[in-house]
Amino acid sequence: MTGSHLAGAARGPLRGRVRVPGDKSIGHRALMFNAVAEGEALVRGLPRGQDVLSTMAAMQRLGAAIERIDADAVRVRGRAMKLARGSIEIDCQNSGTTMRLLCGLLAGQEGLTARLSGDGSLSRRPMRRVAEPLARLGGLVETTDGHAPLTVQGRALRGADVVLPVASAQLKSAVLLAGLQAAGTTGVTEPEKTRDHTENMLAAMGVAVRTSGVRVSVDGPVVPSACDVTVAGDPSSAAFLLAAAVLIAGSEVTVEEVCLNPTRTGFLDVLQRMGADITATVTGTQGGESVGTLRARASALRPFQITAPEVPACIDELPLLCVAAAFADGTSVLSGASELRVKESDRIATTAALLRTLGVQVEEREDGMIIHGQPAHLRVQSEGGAIATRGDHRIAMAATVGAAAAGCPLMLDDAGAVAVSFPEFFSSLERLGA
Repeated sequence: MTGSHLAGAARGPLRGRVRVPGDKSIGHRALMFNAVAEGEALVRGLPRGQDVLSTMAAMQRLGAAIERIDADAVRVRGRAMKLARGSIEIDCQNSGTTMRLLCGLLAGQEGLTARLSGDGSLSRRPMRRVAEPLARLGGLVETTDGHAPLTVQGRALRGADVVLPVASAQLKSAVLLAGLQAAGTTGVTEPEKTRDHTENMLAAMGVAVRTSGVRVSVDGPVVPSACDVTVAGDPSSAAFLLAAAVLIAGSEVTVEEVCLNPTRTGFLDVLQRMGADITATVTGTQGGESVGTLRARASALRPFQITAPEVPACIDELPLLCVAAAFADGTSVLSGASELRVKESDRIATTAALLRTLGVQVEEREDGMIIHGQPAHLRVQSEGGAIATRGDHRIAMAATVGAAAAGCPLMLDDAGAVAVSFPEFFSSLERLGA
């Protein structure tokens, strides 16, 4: 879907059982790690969003043999840490995960010079934060005034201890991928614990990963062993359907086969603290990741307070949680979330604008916002209810949930943005009754 899209009220309660696309964080890693592993692997449940397709194209450009088996499964033949040589251009499009993880992976590829570019949104995101930690290992990543395009020159690396400036699973993963190719021990310490898909998958591929609190370390050089991966459903995609069920009277929605890794379910903790009737049931594990079912029922909500320690576990869902706060009678406070300023859009500014369009009083701060929820007074404020998504998939989906719950028709200027992570978002909501 491209162009504008009118999001409006639900026809009635949302009801039913549904599945969401595979988790893109796991999908990126399953492709990238198996492409540099020893052996051959089958990756099932691969999401079809544009971000993961960017990683697939990048690894093929670097010489990996990736063969599509069916709509959501591929076979990957590993290169045993020996990628293409020479000068290569790679377009990462809108995917920050692709670009930052490639920086770490390519930093140790001697004889390779790679220029990594992206679209306008990705080119505005900070990249010096990945170049500087890799320099501690001897890596050379040249930025363009701190942003993309980047040039990565593969070099011999040495293990080092790295303290990250911000809590970021992308930065942590980049350093660990470089560490696999470095001589000696590489340790990464982050301010707060972030999602640990990299650690889980490397361990499943035979790499000795040591974790102690917020520090992770590996010994190099080491080549992972290829490992079949079944990608569980994306909890960040599930969050939008669950929140809609919580906010729309009479609703009950179940999302099946979702990744329930505790570093990814911070949004559940916040919603439950707000009074949402949501239950999570673990039904098994896949590739070291807990998998299960999430069920949500319509609920009255209380305001939240979210501070810095909670932010990494719900960073992708914060715009949605702020929309939920609009339906909680009282004042919600988000702080310690300055990282939202450098996502696909400035998500503090875009979320605040969305809430104001719904008639919510919002005080924007550098690292968050104060939301004065008044569910009885929600109404569209701007002429035509137009929302500028800034090409941000999560803003487009959060706006749709807010519109459906409030009964306020909103015009999204770029509905196609949802294809980055959840191409079936609108059809899934419609099947449930929206």
